[in-house]
Amino acid sequence: MEPRFSKIIQGCMSWGAWGKQLPKKEMVSLLNHCVAEGITTFDHADIYGDYTTEKEFGTALSESGIARESIQLISKCGIQYIGNTRDNEIKHYQYDADYIIWSAEKSINDLQCDYLDLLLLHRPSPIMDRDEIKKGVAHLMEKELIRSFGVSNFTVSQMQLIDSREFIYANQIAFSLTAHEAMFDGTLDFMQLNAITPMCWSPLGKLFKEEDEQTKRIHSLLDELTEKYEATKDQLLLAWILKHPSGIHPVIGTTGKERISLASKAAKINLTEVDWFKMLVASQGHKVP
Repeated sequence: MEPRFSKIIQGCMSWGAWGKQLPKKEMVSLLNHCVAEGITTFDHADIYGDYTTEKEFGTALSESGIARESIQLISKCGIQYIGNTRDNEIKHYQYDADYIIWSAEKSINDLQCDYLDLLLLHRPSPIMDRDEIKKGVAHLMEKELIRSFGVSNFTVSQMQLIDSREFIYANQIAFSLTAHEAMFDGTLDFMQLNAITPMCWSPLGKLFKEEDEQTKRIHSLLDELTEKYEATKDQLLLAWILKHPSGIHPVIGTTGKERISLASKAAKINLTEVDWFKMLVASQGHKVP
């Protein structure tokens, strides 16, 4: 069965110890709010919260009353992190078959579910063995523990290396108005040609984090466009991404219910091509070639 994911994906990295440290009651409330807004896909990684957030989320999910079949769960594996829960000498990546299987099974157990809709390799390793990856993923597919497989932060050549042995359903990359290199380095072109679903983390980029000439130009333009489209700046940044023909799914990180509600409506904003290019030019600081 081919998985389907909500157009806007809710990222859960900041729900636990690495962010808001939401108590179970608030997680339950936030879960139900997301689903009510049509955001049914939740993005995790085993590493979040020093390997603790998935378990906290799973407890909240089990008490939320939400049917497992009505949502989609994504997790990532492969980063061995120096923290309080694992005895690692150095941060590194691990992608042998046994580890991929063990990690996926642990995420499934922590999330209190029977399967993952999508398992991603979190970051490429310079010594990853595609045969080992294929072996691990094939086992998980055969046991119906994952419904699809993908990667995160992989370049075109790295996708080609893995895809020659195992089908990649998705690649989750950094992409935003202020970090749009994937449109010009062949990454999104390759994904379109090979029917790989793009997902993007940090979709708002640095607009609300840094003040420099680039962000000043963008803010100035968005001050005009917010009135034209009766939308917030957050929504316009998401609408800009959603207009790309590769079908990118933005992964939002906010835990604010109002911002989540606004994000869910971004797909209804239809930017004109002229305004889309105005935003690109504001970001780049020069006219298109």
